[in-house]
Order: sequence, then structure tokens, then C-alpha cells
Amino acid sequence: MKILIIGGSSILGTSILQGLQNELYTVHYSYLKNQPPFSNGHKLDITKKNDVIKVIDEIKPDLVVHTSALTNIDLCEKNNSLAYSINVDGTKNIIQACEKANCKIIFVSTSFVFDGLKNEYTEDDKTSPATYYGFTKWKGEEYVKVAKVPYLILRTDALYGWVEKWQRDNSVTRALKFLRAEKTLKEITDWCNTPTYLPDFVTAIIKLIKLNKTGIYHLTGSNFISRFEWSKEVADVFGLNLNNIVPVLSKELEHISVKRVNINLLNNKIKNDTGTSFKTTRQGAISMLNTDVNSY
Repeated sequence: MKILIIGGSSILGTSILQGLQNELYTVHYSYLKNQPPFSNGHKLDITKKNDVIKVIDEIKPDLVVHTSALTNIDLCEKNNSLAYSINVDGTKNIIQACEKANCKIIFVSTSFVFDGLKNEYTEDDKTSPATYYGFTKWKGEEYVKVAKVPYLILRTDALYGWVEKWQRDNSVTRALKFLRAEKTLKEITDWCNTPTYLPDFVTAIIKLIKLNKTGIYHLTGSNFISRFEWSKEVADVFGLNLNNIVPVLSKELEHISVKRVNINLLNNKIKNDTGTSFKTTRQGAISMLNTDVNSY
């Protein structure tokens, strides 16, 4: 099977790429700015329809994994046109290219397609985004659902794990940088997630590919936790000073302009269908500690 990963330079894209290569799949990937040190890379701007069609037509993949998105929630709210062009129009371009090439598509989505008004969400719950970022990802999902090719929609939340030097920090690597430098870390008490350990996500997507599954799955961690409590767990596991973590409300942080919604995605379906178990945040931190490359 030949697989193309759209957005292969991101922490998620690179992790999936390496996981698939380990399974001996033929893997191609796209990147926009930073080209990872892997073969079969293709520079691609997904907002350019003709370029998307050309790349997919040349590669002729059996499967396209679409991980590329503008995920900055506050930027999406401030610049609606940019968010729409990447998350909606870009997704439409990929779908049309997949239809032309007759290849399956996997679309990585988000918990933000829900509004957080329920205590828990399954794959069957009605979507109702409360942010513009969530709206654009919901629109992407809706276009994928009516595609003329088989599809998978994988919703996830707060992905974390070790990153490569060209990639942005996630909540755990950011916390480790602050705490190892003995700096004060302000963490939010009123925003909760189901944080997802990257290796677990990769294990699950590989199983879904092998089983040729279609439909919607929640690929998320196994506990619902605030950013503040999550950072305390990381500090505890890595033996760092918990007193450097300061609890704050989201409205107290200047860089946060959009209210964060608390969305608890349940992962029972993926566990039942593939046998994949997802770590809690403490288990994920312990796994990271055991593979610590001392880069933070």
C-alpha cells in the first residue's frame, strides 16, 4: 500500500510517517516550510487546488492521511479567512484530488467540533462547534462525509510527546522547558482536555488502516484533566518543582482571546474495535520519561 501524509512535518504527521515506515508501507509526505530529513517529500500548499491535484495524481496513493490544519484557536478567531482557506478550502482540495485518484482519505479532526455543553461525547453525538476553529474543522468533516471515496474521521485532543527540532512545543514539552529552567509556569485551571499520547494515536491509526475501517473514531487519552493538574503530574513524574506551577484562569492570560470549552471525548469505540489502549496523562509522562533524550 502506498500512503501520502499531508502535513508530514508536523509532530503528528512525522509520528505517523515514522510509524508507517516501521510497518514497511511506502510512504510519501507533503510539507509547507520545514522539510523533515526523510525521503519522498513534496512541497505543497493545500490552498492551491491545482498543486494538490498534481501531487496526488503523480504519487497515485492508495490512501491519503490529511493532518494539515491551522490549529491556533485564537488566530482562527482573529483571521477567519485564513482559517477557512486552510481548514475548509484546503480540505476540499484534498478531497477532490482523492476522488480523482480514487483513494481513501483519513481526516484528522478535533474535539472542538463540539460545544462542551455535555459531560461526555461519543462519535454519535451531534456536532456543535463553539469556536471558529471548531467551525472550520466541522465544515471539513462535513465535506469528508459526502466524499465519493471511503473515509475515516479521527477526532483527537491535546496531542503530546517528544518533538523534533523543527516542530513546535506541545503542552508537555513546553512545561518541561519552563520547569527544568526553574521558571514560573502559568497553567489554566478552567480548561480541561482528554490529552492524547502521540505513540498511542499512531498505534491506533495503523490498526485502523490494517483493518480497513471507515467512519468516525475518537483517538484520545483515557482521562479528562485540567491543564494545571496535567502540568503538576508532569512535574511530579519528572521530579521537578511543583511550586513553579501557578494556577490561573484562562481570562487572565493575554494571549488567550477565545474562551476554551471543556470537551470530554470518550474513546470506547476505538478500544472496542481495535483493542488499542490509550494512556492516561500520568502514564504518558512516565513513558516520555523512559524515552527522555534530555533535549528539554
